[in-house]
Amino acid sequence: MRREQPARKDTPVMTTQPQTTTPIRSRSPVALATAVLVGALSTLAAPGLAQADTNEELLKELRALKARVAELEKKVEQAETRAAENPPGMTPEQIQDFNRIAIKAEALEDSRDMLGFKGLKINGYMDPTFIYNQRQDRAGFQFLNNVSDDGYNYDNSYFGAAVIDFTKETEGGSRWRLTLAPNRGVGSVFNGESPIHEASVSIPLSDLQTRFIAGQIPDWSGYEYLQPTLNKLITHNLLFDFTLPTAYTGAGMEITRGKWLVKAMLANVNGTRRNPGETSPALVYRVDYAKGEFQGFGFAGVHGKAANFSENIVDEFDEVVAQPDSSVNLFEFDAYFIRGDWTVQGQLSWGQQAKSAISVDPDTGALRDAQWWGASALAAYKFEPRLEGTLRVDYLNNRQNGGGLFGYSGADDRNGIGPAVVGVDDDGTPIYGDTERGVNRWALSLGLSYLFNQNTTFKVEYRFDGASGPVFLDVRDGSYRKTNQLLGASVLVSF
Repeated sequence: MRREQPARKDTPVMTTQPQTTTPIRSRSPVALATAVLVGALSTLAAPGLAQADTNEELLKELRALKARVAELEKKVEQAETRAAENPPGMTPEQIQDFNRIAIKAEALEDSRDMLGFKGLKINGYMDPTFIYNQRQDRAGFQFLNNVSDDGYNYDNSYFGAAVIDFTKETEGGSRWRLTLAPNRGVGSVFNGESPIHEASVSIPLSDLQTRFIAGQIPDWSGYEYLQPTLNKLITHNLLFDFTLPTAYTGAGMEITRGKWLVKAMLANVNGTRRNPGETSPALVYRVDYAKGEFQGFGFAGVHGKAANFSENIVDEFDEVVAQPDSSVNLFEFDAYFIRGDWTVQGQLSWGQQAKSAISVDPDTGALRDAQWWGASALAAYKFEPRLEGTLRVDYLNNRQNGGGLFGYSGADDRNGIGPAVVGVDDDGTPIYGDTERGVNRWALSLGLSYLFNQNTTFKVEYRFDGASGPVFLDVRDGSYRKTNQLLGASVLVSF
């Protein structure tokens, strides 16, 4: 045995202080097992090795030590397992409650998956709207009225709707969407009384950013959105109402690459099917670029054939001869800047449609092409986090061949489209001045919106429309005026 060395004189002798130990009952099973292991090692190692006189005895004690260590390690693992199964601080009753909750959660997940609710999202909104139109001598609420009965007009577009939207995404990334908007959706505008606003699918191909799309999809042109939940004012700008398509029915691709988003389809424009003799679909597309966090731009186009609503050709029985689809070329560019309290948006549009002008050739009586261009700009500022003011200015140049816009191939004294009116016959028929020149249109809109709560927004809008000549019919006395005024108010509730 090695003798203990005396303490050096220059080494201070440490006095032993009473140590505070943790009662065994308060220790966790893992800590207790570890303490036992350390003690066993100390107990076995010190006396065993010290008393071993030969190599054989040393080997025997090492084997015993190894077996003891393995036994203690097994106990430590068992203690850890028991600790995991019985969390500290939980009574047996609490553990039972926890297990019941876990079982119920698993059952609810299984039921959700079995019923097809996994990946299903439901949204919707309603926006009862009040509209006053000066020249139409009309004031009252608009809600769920059938737009196909009254026609699509700037004072009767997509507001006053009740909409529900179903979106389903599968585990593979495919998306299925059905949006119902009775009387007020795109289906009601171009397809009679159809309640279908959107019915589309989106299927990933090589990856989630490369998708095949198909179905009925509302037009994606311009800076303004169709639904009031994304539109700051109640009415839409002149370009939205009179120069853009309503919806597309077809198939194509949607590709996302970094900051670029490209959508393109071969589709019917404003039609769910083609008529006999019509075999040419149109190319429709939209490209968006998000330049940064606050700004971006996009452009969209339509090139192909669409319905021609001209009524200028009549037969020997003085009945209107329906015209076949004619070539259409539409192109628009839009941009936005949104930062802090400010929102600034703008749009430029150009378009033409063959054989759809309001006036025919004065010499031959042949149909002529309609052509137009326009601009729209919007600025909005939040005076408070919940209160926002909006100003929008629109201009539409529509002089060529007596005027004519996409879907508007005749004079329209409600929307202010066509040649200027210089008088009225005894039977109330308007007398046009220069039928070769259509009037240009402009509009100024001022609006306020107040976010009452997370799901409710109150809106109010004053709109002043004007034209370069008398073209708005005043129904009170049958005269024609250059201007018209509109006042709107709505409550928008969404979820």
